[in-house]
Amino acid sequence: MLSIEKPWKLKRAEPERKRHGEPKVPELRPQLPPRVPRVARLMALAIRFDELLRSGSVSDQAELAELGQVSRPRVTQILNLLALAPEIQEELLFLERAGVGREEVTERSLRELAATVNWDEQLEMWGYVK
Repeated sequence: MLSIEKPWKLKRAEPERKRHGEPKVPELRPQLPPRVPRVARLMALAIRFDELLRSGSVSDQAELAELGQVSRPRVTQILNLLALAPEIQEELLFLERAGVGREEVTERSLRELAATVNWDEQLEMWGYVK
């Protein structure tokens, strides 16, 4: 019997793409439709909360907070959006859908506006917020 000894190493096969020289194609994430801005959803929620309170479906803001699983101060912040001038409320409801990144108008940026009683002053301030 004849035997030949020769040292050798096992080598892992490279992935198909590299072995054949094909360019690596990046995986593309599916394009998601633009989302409704958060402040628009909060404005709609404020209107719905108001309807529930006026109709007697819920007794008070504390019950709304419990049902929505949020704090009482958060319910107050949302309901304070109803103090905005009707023109501002309408613009909020019909804001353009948001793409990726931070939104231009936030509920927090509207708090000072909502605290202003005069709607004409609110409209003037609104020009600076948006």
